[in-house]
Amino acid sequence: MTISLLLLCILIGVKAMATDELIRFDISEQRADKALIAFGKTTNRTFVFSFDVVSKYNVGGLKGYYSVNSGLKALLKGSGLMAVVNPSNQISIKINNDDRKIATMKKTTLAALIPALLATGQSAIAAEETPQAEKKPEAITVVGSRVAGRSADDLPVPVDILSKEALQNTGQIEVGKMLQAIAPSFNFSTSAISDGTDALRPATLRGLGPDQTLVLINGKRRHQASLIHINTSVGRGTAGTDMNAIPASAIKRIEVLRDGAAAQYGSDAIAGVINIVLNDEDEGGKVGLTYGQHSEGDGESTNLDVSKGFALGDSGYLNTTLNVRDRGTTNRAGLHGSCQFSGCTDGANGAKVAGDPREATATRETFRIGDADSQQFALTINTAYELGPGELYGFITYSKRDNESAAFFRHNANNGGNAPLQDGDATISAGFLPKINSDINDISYNFGYTTEFDNDSSLDLSYTYGQNKIDYVTSDTINSSFANSLRYTSTLSADEIRATVPREATAYGLELALQTINLDYTVSYDALELAMGAEMRSDWYTVNAGDEYSYRDYDTEAGQSLYATDRSAGTQGFGGIGPLSEVDETRDVISFYVDMETELNDNIIINGAIRYDDYEGFGDSTNFKLAANWSITDDFALRSAVSTGFRAPSMQQLYFNNISTQFIDNPADPAGDQIAVQIGTFRNDSVLAQSIGIPELKEEESTNFSIGAVWGVTDDINVTIDYYTIDIDDRIVISNKLGYGLSNTLDNALTAAGAGAGQFFLNGADTETKGFDIITTWNTEMAGGDLNLTFAANFTDTEVAKVFTPANSALGDIDPSDIFSEQDISIIEEWQPKDRISVSALYTYDDLSVNLAFNRYGEYTVTDGGRQTFGAEVLTDIRVKYQINENMSVNIGGNNIFDVYPDENEIGNSRTGTIVDGSGSQIVSSPGVFTYSRRSAPFGFNGAYYYAGLEYSF
Repeated sequence: MTISLLLLCILIGVKAMATDELIRFDISEQRADKALIAFGKTTNRTFVFSFDVVSKYNVGGLKGYYSVNSGLKALLKGSGLMAVVNPSNQISIKINNDDRKIATMKKTTLAALIPALLATGQSAIAAEETPQAEKKPEAITVVGSRVAGRSADDLPVPVDILSKEALQNTGQIEVGKMLQAIAPSFNFSTSAISDGTDALRPATLRGLGPDQTLVLINGKRRHQASLIHINTSVGRGTAGTDMNAIPASAIKRIEVLRDGAAAQYGSDAIAGVINIVLNDEDEGGKVGLTYGQHSEGDGESTNLDVSKGFALGDSGYLNTTLNVRDRGTTNRAGLHGSCQFSGCTDGANGAKVAGDPREATATRETFRIGDADSQQFALTINTAYELGPGELYGFITYSKRDNESAAFFRHNANNGGNAPLQDGDATISAGFLPKINSDINDISYNFGYTTEFDNDSSLDLSYTYGQNKIDYVTSDTINSSFANSLRYTSTLSADEIRATVPREATAYGLELALQTINLDYTVSYDALELAMGAEMRSDWYTVNAGDEYSYRDYDTEAGQSLYATDRSAGTQGFGGIGPLSEVDETRDVISFYVDMETELNDNIIINGAIRYDDYEGFGDSTNFKLAANWSITDDFALRSAVSTGFRAPSMQQLYFNNISTQFIDNPADPAGDQIAVQIGTFRNDSVLAQSIGIPELKEEESTNFSIGAVWGVTDDINVTIDYYTIDIDDRIVISNKLGYGLSNTLDNALTAAGAGAGQFFLNGADTETKGFDIITTWNTEMAGGDLNLTFAANFTDTEVAKVFTPANSALGDIDPSDIFSEQDISIIEEWQPKDRISVSALYTYDDLSVNLAFNRYGEYTVTDGGRQTFGAEVLTDIRVKYQINENMSVNIGGNNIFDVYPDENEIGNSRTGTIVDGSGSQIVSSPGVFTYSRRSAPFGFNGAYYYAGLEYSF
């Protein structure tokens, strides 16, 4: 037996240790072979195992006092390995081959029969001398393949498995930011003054849209957020998933499948799949508290986590996590450089001379541009229980998040938004900054039953429900048309109007719900793994009207002004939605799939899948996938996949409609302030859309191709590289803000709708995306400790190959460049970095661990009035953790410790200018309030963040 097949972890002590003696262990999370060597040194025990097999597995670490048997059991728990004691009392480490395909599993992981999942058996330990001590093994599944026992390197598509520890080591407290820090293909872009987008940031994979990545919880389809991004930000015109609704402390690991998977999962999985696996511990608990703030002294964040596992007898578990998070606002706004009061005149060198004496003393810090104020409460429960011949499982997730972001400041001289009263002064004399308050409630629950049959087959039946609800309240605002109407119709004085005009109103509510029933069957033959299943899904979407004050135009009737002056309708900053725009729509979907995988020989694995989906409303779609992995040598393998995919129009794209105030560049003054325009978002079955001939939406269609290689350079160094192309036809995009003068038919329709411009969802673009991912890992020993190095990079480029307008419509004769502006195309092509590179090092020595990470964000270009390319930047993060004793640890660290900011903004600014008083003394001079681009900032613009934390395990 060669040393490559047999590794003896020896250090047999002079004296044999009793199996019930308590020993202190301090073994970090690492590869299983290294952990077993460390265990053998600590216990003076001998273990026999195959290095080639065991080195492909990882263990979660072992800290504290255990007996030899209980310690070995705890060390291997969840690893896919088991310990067997032979009659000579020798301990062998093996894979449980007899049971590794078991479908009865703890449902904190994915359902074993869900498409494209990998089962790697997780065994309980049989370290006792009698077989009766063995427990039923647990199978862990990972996106990538259905077949039990596959390692990630054997899969035909790239899969990243991000552990709880890796997420924690980022120092972030939100899942979206954690993923961005360690998964270069994932982007979590920041924007400001973008209405609901400030509270629900768009999450993207491989530079595509937020709605082109499918998110799962324990392998079950996750519902989207009810928000659709209609303002000018990354993901404009799309609706994604709220990545921060699940607290990080409730997560066991996150799996990122970087390949098209619509043939396995259905709609949305064009860019890939993100699967969040919940905690499944059946004992112990943890309390963690973290506090931090930015170097500017704002953005204070407090995060409290409490988790506890409970054993349900010998047959199940229940794991709970409670999270409370409080994050304060940040503000990086520049000074208000334009005149806030009327009466300014032109002075020398382009300066303005103040006319109103209040100009000299008015505050110049009028905007709030940065992170929204946010408080979240979240509860997660994950459970499973053996019942009859199978297992009953389920989970519940709930979160409530209250956010407050700011809109554009309405100054005294803003006659439209801050109506002058009969005394000639504005309703709010000093001006006001409207606030957008969003109350986000998110809940999901799942329950199912899985059982295994004697013929190597299994059946899984499950039900999943998810709902996301957002209620918007606009505060610190006014309805300017209401104040204007009081001026003409009431006997109130100007001061009495100021004292009585309402300053707050409910704008509207959004709600999206998803119900899914899955039936999955799998069977194993000698040379073939076959899975098939069906899914029934129901989507439900509602838009609820707000208070009348939030949307009504009080000084206009039938399109005609009622008084000598006419002011803006609705609550300033974030207008409401009226009853005529309410929505209550449902859609049913039924799907069938077949998935097969076979090993042609010891070196070649081939996988094929086909899926049929039938959507109420637009019809059906059939998609396929073919993938293979070829192990050319023991250390080098090629993998490739080709697939077709689709994404059905989201309920929000089909049915969302409203009229809102959006700030756009003034065509008459490109260098001046942006202007407010009433923009209508009209659904495709609306009277306006139908009157100009806009067709109903249909599905996007994609073709994905990938090819890659996996190279085990040495036992400690592993390299993967994957090239991919993603071609999407009939991509659903939101049009430019189409105003008057493009078409007589459109002009008449806008007049009838009372909107200054309209935007529509259209199948209007074909895009081509290509790129490659590189991941290299190196695990070694250094200075008496363990060093784990990871290099990860993503390079991606998306081009809009073609834009087109609906034929036989009022838009058909309009130049496509008017329908889809340069900015619309730029958002898809350029607003996300074309490359992301990260290098991280985790060093562990006894009770001390240090994580150092460098994240490079590549160039990106923003079109906003002009064009500006923002340079690449490198952010540095560090986290130091010290284990005080077996129960308590402390950590300190910082993100972006060198206080790096993106390039300062040179385009699309607002409130620019220089103001002087009558004697020529300068009051203010400012390039504008948007010091940094509010449109797109991949890593934000908050600067350095420092934190400290404490964890206690029990």
